[in-house]
Amino acid sequence: MKFPPAFQSRFLVGVSTAVLLASAVAAQDKSSQSSSSSSSGSTDQTVAKPLTKKEIAKKQKQLEKELAGPWKKWLNEDVVYIITDEEKQAFKRLKTDEERQQFVEQFWLRRDPTPDTEENEYKEEHYRRIAYANDHYASGIPGWKTDRGMIYIKYGAPDEIDSHPSGGSYQRPIEEGGGQTSTYPFEDWRYRYIDGVGTNVIIEFVDTTMSGEYHISLDPEEKDALLYVPGAGLTMAEQMGMADKTQRFQRTDGTHLGTGNQPLPESMNEFTRLEQYANLMKAPSIKFKDLDSIVNSNIRYNTLPIQVRIDYIRVTDATVYANIAVQFKNDDLNFLSKDKVAKATVNIYGRITTLTRRSVNWFEDTVTAEIPAEMLQQAMNGSQIYSKRIPLAPGTYRLNIVAKDTVGNTVNNYECALNVPHYDEDQLGSSSVILADQLERVPTNSIGTGQFVIRSAKVRPRVNDVFKQDETMGIYTEFYNLGMDQKTKKPEGTIAYEVVNASDNKTVLSQTEDISKIPNSSAFLVTVEKKLPLKSLAPGKYTLKLTITDKLKNQTLSPSAQFTVTS
Repeated sequence: MKFPPAFQSRFLVGVSTAVLLASAVAAQDKSSQSSSSSSSGSTDQTVAKPLTKKEIAKKQKQLEKELAGPWKKWLNEDVVYIITDEEKQAFKRLKTDEERQQFVEQFWLRRDPTPDTEENEYKEEHYRRIAYANDHYASGIPGWKTDRGMIYIKYGAPDEIDSHPSGGSYQRPIEEGGGQTSTYPFEDWRYRYIDGVGTNVIIEFVDTTMSGEYHISLDPEEKDALLYVPGAGLTMAEQMGMADKTQRFQRTDGTHLGTGNQPLPESMNEFTRLEQYANLMKAPSIKFKDLDSIVNSNIRYNTLPIQVRIDYIRVTDATVYANIAVQFKNDDLNFLSKDKVAKATVNIYGRITTLTRRSVNWFEDTVTAEIPAEMLQQAMNGSQIYSKRIPLAPGTYRLNIVAKDTVGNTVNNYECALNVPHYDEDQLGSSSVILADQLERVPTNSIGTGQFVIRSAKVRPRVNDVFKQDETMGIYTEFYNLGMDQKTKKPEGTIAYEVVNASDNKTVLSQTEDISKIPNSSAFLVTVEKKLPLKSLAPGKYTLKLTITDKLKNQTLSPSAQFTVTS
């Protein structure tokens, strides 16, 4: 393992500085002891010598020894075929074992096809392939080091194998010149499709040493055991006198085909073969490449403005819905007009992880806005809202959302914390207070399904909490774990609604209602669905306070929400 020049330079500078300081101290002591002789003669000075190449190599070897161990084995053996060059360079720059451990976790997480489950199928399959390669392709060296082992570990078992383990008599296909010859042991592996390589991929392995060690061959004639025997193993063109065997060694395309001047098929073209080989040598492509790579990045993009709102609704004591709403303003989107219709498309990729970056859930969707071209200018003041409901256990999580405008190629990488509340069955609890611009009942067959639907109501939140005076504001919230009267089987208490002007802290609206009068109220759940006309409120900022009093448990809870009224 070699270290960057910058590291070596800092190391040498540090050593040289220490030696120079020691020399200066020694010179000062000597000067103080022989001050009388300093006037008549000059004192000797010690100059630090730079490290020789041998000493530098020794120091580097010591550092390599410090870094050797399981990390070196992981990098040079376990993932040597599947790690990308960028990941390898990033891993080598890490300084501590903790950083390396986090890198390894992220490495496997990026390749996990089901990040919302505990098992990482990609990782398990990878180590199974290594074990299979060691069992079936070893030939004096471990199976994972052989070419067949490398291809198997990268791309799995081929769709077809044409195996000739003993070589012997072989009838060439017509594209190789036809005719009969004798061959070394060889195998042709065929893959119908390899991502990043192509379709109908054929890889030929030849054992020219007869030792069981097959290697990838780019020359179809490398398997011909009679290639260097004059007059033997002739192709059809050579048998008919249309070509001479010596012409095979005059080709400039890297092969020894005996096809004379006949054109080769595209799959055997020199550049096609080299391109396929180069692609096979690359690390396999990662499943989540585009938006997922942005999620894993520490760089934050904000070329596409978005607004995000999260509300929490209890399902059970152990599960809470996180309702995620993402809003895009129309004038921030890029519209493409076609057939008198202007269309904007935004791809959304979201991931929820623990604080240690362990994936918990993920989602991806597309938001499309279609507006008649002649009405596009008027629609610029509007917005598009996307909603996603994710069930989570109580706790703290990290939410990453990447939104990409496919027309304008603008991106936003948004990150925030999800503080999912825990509801104690003995304590009065509440959901988020949702201020909505649309609050209505849904048909029976739509209960609990669709965007913005909470139980039996469609609640579309106003993401920025800004309303106009001529609008009606919807209020939705839920209360949990109330006491129950044993006779009526109903809760007892009141809910007070209060709107407070934030500028002077004065109450401008207030109302109180009995819980028993709220439809479908129970000790388990009390749902508040109200509509508040805003025409009586002057423009400004306000706070909505809901105070619920449980008379049976003698408990009180006061959730609130802020909103703004504009003219």
